[in-house]
Amino acid sequence: MSIRGRVAIVGAAESEQLGRIPDKSALQLHAESGLAALRDAGLGVADVDGVACAGESPLDVANYLGINPSYLDGTMVGGTSFMLHVRHAAAAIMAGLCETVLITHGESGRSRVGMQPWAPAPQSMRGQFEVPYGGVFAPSTFPIGVLRYMKQYGMTPEQLAMVPVVQRKWAALNPRAKLRDEITVDDVLSSKMISYPLHLLECCLVTDGGAAVVVTSAARAADGPKPPVYLLGAGEAGESSAISQMADLTSSRAFRDAGRAAFAEAGVSHSEVDHLMIYDAFAHVPLYGLEDLGFVGRGESFGFVEEGHTAPGGRLPMNTNGGGLAYTHTGMYGMFAICESVRQVRGEAAAQVDGVRTSVVLGNGGSFMSAGVLVLGAEEVAAA
Repeated sequence: MSIRGRVAIVGAAESEQLGRIPDKSALQLHAESGLAALRDAGLGVADVDGVACAGESPLDVANYLGINPSYLDGTMVGGTSFMLHVRHAAAAIMAGLCETVLITHGESGRSRVGMQPWAPAPQSMRGQFEVPYGGVFAPSTFPIGVLRYMKQYGMTPEQLAMVPVVQRKWAALNPRAKLRDEITVDDVLSSKMISYPLHLLECCLVTDGGAAVVVTSAARAADGPKPPVYLLGAGEAGESSAISQMADLTSSRAFRDAGRAAFAEAGVSHSEVDHLMIYDAFAHVPLYGLEDLGFVGRGESFGFVEEGHTAPGGRLPMNTNGGGLAYTHTGMYGMFAICESVRQVRGEAAAQVDGVRTSVVLGNGGSFMSAGVLVLGAEEVAAA
């Protein structure tokens, strides 16, 4: 049974602060953003019968907020978990298991208040075959494959550097973005080398913050104070828990499979997409996303960005909040990407693009290990 137009996001909000928040724990950030999303939806905790989150237990979040849920989802597959939560919530609502689901995110990624230490389990594939050789954290795993991509398709360091350059153009228009100064390719290439060939300005921020959305039935969505943003299609997929085991280091099978499922369910073509959010933990991830979602051909994404098509005024505006490279990145970024897509469809984003009726958001979990894709649309698109 198709999701298209049967459920909607009616509330979306972020924590009051983003960046460095040393006086709030991760759980507090979940609660703060969750309450803000409910206010945005014109609802209260008594209206919620489902809770989903990653990182914290959904039961702990529900208990903290005084919610008695009949539906719980603690799916945890990294920064794309929230895209999966939206898809799962839609399925649960359509099945009659619940009516209104609050999906929260909170992370003290920089200050580490209330955060658990993280390391791959020693018995896991990564723990056995990557960690002993130095593949522990994102800066040492995500870049695996970039050099292969550059060699195979002829991408230069200057072309890779254009990704953060363009995203700073968007961040300059967003008062909440952490890094708002525009930069040049030379600025990127002269910044500190973090993990060859990626420089500091090609790596995501490390911040504190929270965000949340409220998902409900289409019937109930019509009563909200703001225009509903309808779920047209969704997909999720995984490839491998170890980046070294990807079938092709220049392409994400999870991106391709999740995108294919979401577009098929939504029944929209790429030419109908007005706005795009692609998880950008590192500069090359949006390039993979553009190709794996089918917006451009293989080896064409860096030229597409270099030509300005994803920049302000371009034909496919992408990562319009500034992305994880310039806006915020708490460790799991996906919820912030969803919130920006919702704002764009509603017409209330800081760097608003004219005429956004359909937005696609792609989330990445781990180092290309999992993916979730949502196709979101305005009411007239859902009804078409």
